[in-house]
Amino acid sequence: MTSRLSIEDVEISGRRVLVRVDYNVPLQEGTSVISDDTRIRASIPTLRHLIDEGCSLVLCSHLGRPKGKRYPELSLKPIAKRLGEILEQKVQFVDNCVSEAAATAALKLGKGEILLLENLRFHRGEEENSLAFAKQLSVLAEVFINDAFGTAHRAHASISGITKFLPSYAGLLLNKEVNYLENILENPKLPFTAILGGAKVSDKIKVIDRLTKIANNICIGGGMAATFLAASNKGIGNSPIEANFINQAQILLNKKDSNNVNLILPNDVVVIKTFHKDSDFLVKSVDDLDDEDIIVDIGPATADYYSSIIRKSKTILWNGPMGVYEWRKASAGTHSVAKALAKGSMLSIIGGGSTVDAVNFFGLQAQMTHVSTGGGASLELLEGRDLPGVASLRQKTKG
Repeated sequence: MTSRLSIEDVEISGRRVLVRVDYNVPLQEGTSVISDDTRIRASIPTLRHLIDEGCSLVLCSHLGRPKGKRYPELSLKPIAKRLGEILEQKVQFVDNCVSEAAATAALKLGKGEILLLENLRFHRGEEENSLAFAKQLSVLAEVFINDAFGTAHRAHASISGITKFLPSYAGLLLNKEVNYLENILENPKLPFTAILGGAKVSDKIKVIDRLTKIANNICIGGGMAATFLAASNKGIGNSPIEANFINQAQILLNKKDSNNVNLILPNDVVVIKTFHKDSDFLVKSVDDLDDEDIIVDIGPATADYYSSIIRKSKTILWNGPMGVYEWRKASAGTHSVAKALAKGSMLSIIGGGSTVDAVNFFGLQAQMTHVSTGGGASLELLEGRDLPGVASLRQKTKG
């Protein structure tokens, strides 16, 4: 276990706290309307805990990638309104995260009151991990709390730099996320199955390598299945692959016997000849693809087989859709995996990013044990890398 402390381990009642949250929420195109408030809601347990402790809360987050410039469409002001609606209390807002106005507003906060700062990334110092910028943030509070797991893999001023200036602790969300993923790596209940999909092998090759030493089964789907099929000398038609990773995919396939892991590839797939939702969709064996075929989903036989493996497992890690789930005719594979998890009693960890979007798409999020808020952070932790946002908390605790 790590030496980081969470807000449940320390006495912080009545303190003014700076809380790094992850409110990088999706917006409806061309508007400031929030299309999915999952990340806002994920922060609520930490905020309510702090309110109950009589703390005054200064919240900070980024939104989008403004690269040090101010863009009105990336303001956090609409998020302050939505957060207030969820909490059923007023959330104050200040339009600059480091300013005299921000310092004054923070000092005036009473117990249980909340202030949301404007977008951190309107300042270049945030992504540059500027200690000068971190110090400016630190004057707003007496304690720092990191509850932004989705950005814990970034060495930014509000993630790691700030911990040099304030007593620093993990929020409930960050602590829960790290604990779930560390437990999977260190002590999973067996059988342990990983379901891995998405577009790119390059995003997950290190995760797959590590999981071959831990998991009993690794089921491959999504666009990256084509690279693995190519590595197995199967026809892939006109499906895009990452040619530079075929050799690494072959190495992993060769490791499966020595590591005693079932690394399973699709036997049948859904294909089209023109990449469009209105194309003609066909189910084919991976041994029977034409040169023009493009793989867009795992096939029904593969989906049934993966579902049967899921039902026999006690721990499941799922990261990456099985196909283009937004298209009705290429959604069955992803939907089958989601339904098998929703109906089972196993521990199910959904690894952030597009996998969360898929689970939400099918309305099955509530049936999963844990749905992560961090795609990139989840992958880096599963690779075995030390996340700056977690490592800095440990270092501060030891210091």
